[in-house]
Amino acid sequence: MDPRQLAEHLRFYQEIGIDGISRDAKWREREGEGEGQVPTPNAQLPTANAQPPDPRVQDNGVAAQPLVWSLKAIREDIGDCTRCKLSTLGRRQVVFGVGNPDADLMFVGEAPGADEDVQGEPFVGRAGQLLTKMIEAMGFRRGDVYIANVVKCRPPGNRNPEPDEIESCEPFLFRQIETIRPKVIVALGAFAARTLLKTQDPISRLRGRVYDYHGAKLIPTFHPSFLLRSPGQKKYAWEDLKQALTVMDREPPAPSTPAGAPE
Repeated sequence: MDPRQLAEHLRFYQEIGIDGISRDAKWREREGEGEGQVPTPNAQLPTANAQPPDPRVQDNGVAAQPLVWSLKAIREDIGDCTRCKLSTLGRRQVVFGVGNPDADLMFVGEAPGADEDVQGEPFVGRAGQLLTKMIEAMGFRRGDVYIANVVKCRPPGNRNPEPDEIESCEPFLFRQIETIRPKVIVALGAFAARTLLKTQDPISRLRGRVYDYHGAKLIPTFHPSFLLRSPGQKKYAWEDLKQALTVMDREPPAPSTPAGAPE
């Protein structure tokens, strides 16, 4: 690792109160990795203009085996999307999502920014670099989790997405969640948390609690971009991430070696 990157990692861990990480290999592995590949269904995909019905319930109301879609099929259904006005307001491309399709842990943000619009991947700018450090502090690699946004196209000037844009795009997020079936969803920031929980409560009131959400547990926390502006809040974000680990029956990495030290 580059010395400057190592120094940045050390500062981040220090800010959130971590004195070190474990050398135990279990913190770099996911249980059952490589198992449970998501099949592509034969059933027709629901339309993108409405939230899909709960696939766990049949027409007669009897519980059924979950119907899942492949992420590839969802992405193909989005196509070069023109469903809302964002397609005409300067966005370069659809930013779908990235990560492990069988992840136990999923992060959901607001919308792509400038860097994400260029690279076609969520959370790759400064906020994304901080999110990667947060994920690593939990004992995961970025590729172990799944990362997506409520809205898949960059709003002009990085403004908040508008209601009609959310209405057009959020069904794809619901389908991503139903496909991945994570144990825990971390909502990054007030916008993502409010959209998922259908509330107008501030993030200060929403965080610190665990919500039931479509078969998963949803944990709101501060957005990484807010943490860049207010680094003193990182310790509270770390408490939220530790809560996510508790729900997943995992412990934070033990401080057995200096943070960021090579394996």
